[in-house]
Amino acid sequence: MPANADYRPLSYYPLSLWPWQEAVKAAVLERVQVVAGYDAVVRSPTTEIQIPSVVVLRDYVRPARTAAFTRFNLFLRDEFTCQYCGAKGDMTFDHVLPRARGGRTSWDNVVAACGPCNLRKGSKTLRQAGMSLRRRPIRPEPAALQNIGRKFPPNHLHESWMDFLYWDAELDA
Repeated sequence: MPANADYRPLSYYPLSLWPWQEAVKAAVLERVQVVAGYDAVVRSPTTEIQIPSVVVLRDYVRPARTAAFTRFNLFLRDEFTCQYCGAKGDMTFDHVLPRARGGRTSWDNVVAACGPCNLRKGSKTLRQAGMSLRRRPIRPEPAALQNIGRKFPPNHLHESWMDFLYWDAELDA
């Protein structure tokens, strides 16, 4: 898991992960500092290197100021939940004001939707379809997407990553 120079993961969701080969290469080229390693090692004829588990960039990478409008980020903003009925699972997206009626493909007009709700709404307005939104769509801040991403950890978290994943999360009172 690569982390920025401030020890925060480069991304929470998807969790920033590098193939072990990339981590070893970055360590050999001194682009990163290795702060934790796996038990396994790789060998060349002259060198033996412990496979890095957590690496920290030597130079700070400034986080993005705006969230890219991508399908994945849209689903993440909406927490992989249909904004009409609350269903979770396979999602598609829907234009709140249909494109056929002048709606734009933008953060404030596109929401995650399940297939049945998307078909039901079709190219109608919310009023015409008799539907309502659970939340008004907005442009998320990158930090908000990172915080939402913490709710969706990957299937496997190595114990050496735990000290770096949640140290900057707000504590419950």
